[in-house]
Amino acid sequence: MAHTRQAKKRIRQDASRTEVNRTRVSRIRTYTRKVEEALSAGDQDAALKAFREMQPELHKGASKGVFHKNTVARKLSRISKKIKTLG
Repeated sequence: MAHTRQAKKRIRQDASRTEVNRTRVSRIRTYTRKVEEALSAGDQDAALKAFREMQPELHKGASKGVFHKNTVARKLSRISKKIKTLG
């Protein structure tokens, strides 16, 4: 258990930041799932539309510190490659 005022405040800050980051990650996963579902259905147009919606969300996650920027680049590159192979 934290004893100092600073440590108690840090615990409160961590809890609120964790909650915010969880919602961000959940939102990104939702967009990613939509792209994956369109890919598995074989619908290139729907996959491309979902990819365009997912792209700014992933970049926002990188800028907010939820994901590393290279992780975002890797995910976008791999999904883009999958969409191109459908066509």
